[in-house]
Formats: sequence, C-alpha cells, structure tokens
Amino acid sequence: MAQLAGLYAITDERLTPTESMAQQVAAALKGGARIVQLRDKQSPQAALLPIARKLKALCEAYEALFIINDRIDLARAVQADGVHLGREDGALEQAREMLGPEAIVGISCYGDLDRARTMEQAGADYVAFGSFFTSPTKPHAAVVPPSVLTQARQKLSIPLCAIGGITLKNAPPLIEAGADMIAVISDLWQAEDVAAHAQKYQTLFTKDRP
Repeated sequence: MAQLAGLYAITDERLTPTESMAQQVAAALKGGARIVQLRDKQSPQAALLPIARKLKALCEAYEALFIINDRIDLARAVQADGVHLGREDGALEQAREMLGPEAIVGISCYGDLDRARTMEQAGADYVAFGSFFTSPTKPHAAVVPPSVLTQARQKLSIPLCAIGGITLKNAPPLIEAGADMIAVISDLWQAEDVAAHAQKYQTLFTKDRP
C-alpha cells in the first residue's frame, strides 16, 4: 500500500465534473499524486458509485491510495482504502467499525491540536490541518498559521496533511513545517497541464527536508 505522503489530490464538484473526473484524476496520478480523495457533498450515493469504482481502479493501477470524503457507506461499497471525516461527518469509531482495522481514517482538525491529539489516541491514521491560506473551496474557513504543523510534528506520531488554498508557491514552507501530505484542489485542477502540475508538487517532496 502507498504511504500517506506526497500530493493528495481532492476532487471538486465544479472543477472535476463527473464526465471528465476520471480523465483528470488519471492525469494527476500520472504526474505522481499518491492519494486521491473523492469529495462530493451533493450527489446521491447511487450516482457516485460508478465514478468511485473508476477512481478506485485508477488508483490501484498507479499504486496510489483512494479515499472518500465523509461517505462511509460509499467507501465500504467500493472497497476504498479509507475515508476522510470532518467535524460534521461520521464518527471515527463508526468508520472503523464499518470499514475494518486496515482502513485509513483521516480526520480534519483545522487548527485544533487538542482535537488532533484526541483523534490520534482514538485511532486516526492521519490528521489534516488548515486552511493555511484563503481557499476558493472554503472561502470562509479560518486561516491557521504554519506553526500548527511544527507543533503537531512535535506532539503527534501519525502523518500530517496540510490543506487550504495551497499552491506550488506557498506549499514549500508547509512541507518544511512538517506536512507529510499537501492536499490540493483548485491549483491542481485549474492547471493547464494537470499531470505536469502534479509532477511539480511531487518534486517538492523529493527535496531535502529538515
């Protein structure tokens, strides 16, 4: 199984519409994305099943991880590698019970180190912090400082994901601060060449880290 590290590509209802999503995700994987998350808060599960199966197959072909946002039932139905849960999504314990001990369960912790510590103790496989910059996807999300990652690295042993308004230009300080994964939506899917852009993100992780 791929590691929880590198470029974490997250789909978007507007930027990766269903009719082109598989092609776009394939390009990101070709460029080196190590994790793909299907994020769709609106569509019914029946409508997402076919595309989820396609994305799962693509991730397997590229030896990448396939995560589904929020929808534990959908993750179980397509045998995804795991789920990502926010504050208003299902409980970690519920996901673990439904998906089993081998499933990846990631948790959004925003800027809350206490929540992150609690989630690690409860069995989370990784935690995500952000938004680090103003995000087109969540324009009203509170912005947190990169120092959150530095503090989390000192207190936690599980992988850390950074999310929120991340671009190629502002990603390096987050990796230096301790992020194992960089989650990207807008900057990736709006690129003229998604594969080339993904490759540039992956290059950031091959450079020497402190």
